Amino acid sequence: MEPRSNSRQRGELDDLTRFIHLGLTFLGILAYLTGLFAGDYKRAYHLGFRVHKWLGLSLSFFVFWRLWVGFYGSREAQFSQWVPYTRERVLMVLEDLVNLLRLKLPDRAVHQGLAGVAQTFGLGVFSWMALTGTLMFIFLEPGRKAGVALHFIKELHEAGLWLIPIFLGIHVGAVTLHALAGDDLWRQAFFLKKKQDS
Repeated sequence: MEPRSNSRQRGELDDLTRFIHLGLTFLGILAYLTGLFAGDYKRAYHLGFRVHKWLGLSLSFFVFWRLWVGFYGSREAQFSQWVPYTRERVLMVLEDLVNLLRLKLPDRAVHQGLAGVAQTFGLGVFSWMALTGTLMFIFLEPGRKAGVALHFIKELHEAGLWLIPIFLGIHVGAVTLHALAGDDLWRQAFFLKKKQDS
């Protein structure tokens, strides 16, 4: 892969958005891992199920907070600035895909182009998990059989066992490639590096 140029204007994210990202990262991974041990809700109300339930509810708070920031937060964090729904943004995604085929990493501002697609997918997956998990938190009674509708919601929630690893593979893979090419934006996401002046 060709290294990226250092000349781009990043449109860096504010501290609140980065904090929410940290919450989504840590709680998302913990909720996913504990979900593997949550077991069947129809059995006894065991520790694995309880831990997963509370971590998932905490994650849901961060997801809904990120959604709120996406509409009402800083300009750089708002969905209107980066979600690829305009012709211009879709063309950036296509250009990034062509560049990847040429073994050249995209050189874009934060969340633009292909990164915007990945972030939109990830936020969609986490929103899905938060919505279905919250509905189960409200209506599911451990130890009792769920009705048809709630059982369907449970099955939809469990789709996250596949969707979350797909997103994490894409996201972590992209971050790793960029880091290997000399772009250490990941350090800023974890508050390990001060933001650069654009």
